[in-house]
Amino acid sequence: MPLVGLKELVQKAYKCDYAVPAFNIHTYEDAVAIVKGAEEMKSPVILMASPSAIKHLGIKVAACIMNDLAQRSSVPVVSHLDHATDLDIILKAMKAGFTSVMYDGSNLSFEENVQNTKFVVKVARAFGVSVEAEIGRVGKSEEGEQLEQILTEPESAKAFFEQTQVDALAVAVGTAHAMQKQEAQINFQRVEQIQKIVDVPLVLHGSSGVPDEDLTRISKMGFGKINIGTVLKTVYVQKIREILLNKPELKDQITLLKDASVAVTQMVKHKIELLNSAGRA
Repeated sequence: MPLVGLKELVQKAYKCDYAVPAFNIHTYEDAVAIVKGAEEMKSPVILMASPSAIKHLGIKVAACIMNDLAQRSSVPVVSHLDHATDLDIILKAMKAGFTSVMYDGSNLSFEENVQNTKFVVKVARAFGVSVEAEIGRVGKSEEGEQLEQILTEPESAKAFFEQTQVDALAVAVGTAHAMQKQEAQINFQRVEQIQKIVDVPLVLHGSSGVPDEDLTRISKMGFGKINIGTVLKTVYVQKIREILLNKPELKDQITLLKDASVAVTQMVKHKIELLNSAGRA
């Protein structure tokens, strides 16, 4: 199936009470496992390369992995650059073939964030690339940030979207990156306030820490894209440990990674079911 852009997938999800799952990749093997899970569930899927993945793989290799898998997949696949703060990296990603980019100006002032995002949108339109941006700031659990201090203000979200016209808008509503337990407390009142005045597909970051029932609930509240990363890394590494413990004689890394990736596929299928995206391909 042809590689697709973010906009067409999240717009459809936004209007039909489901969310498209967006999974972080770090290796070829976990990328394959993610697409396999999406195919088995007949769900569209977004493959994301985070800054750590770009550092590990490089922009061209990351794009090649995701785009090649997309071309051979039976479901729609987006190749997405996640949390890019460097405009030069974003431009290189567009040139390399990414179909979607996220410019993260959440650490900047509102005015700087708007200015830079508008520039990214202008260039992306010329490339036919979708753009996600963030207003408010999703915390990092390992850094002990106080989430209440960085929640997205509804009026700021409205003004930001009106000025930038991004295709998807990431908002901070109570989650945090790198959470190891499902203990996030989503501020559903804040979600409703944003949804009422901002007509754009929203994006939830840090969803590995969201309880299953809340993930299903929020996928029907205007969130067209839900980011999932930490939990996949966790189950992948846990499975590797389990395999090596049970098979200490194993010396073939290809077999090890292939067998461990089964856990990734299983988790992908579970998250797809929660987001109601199964059968939407």
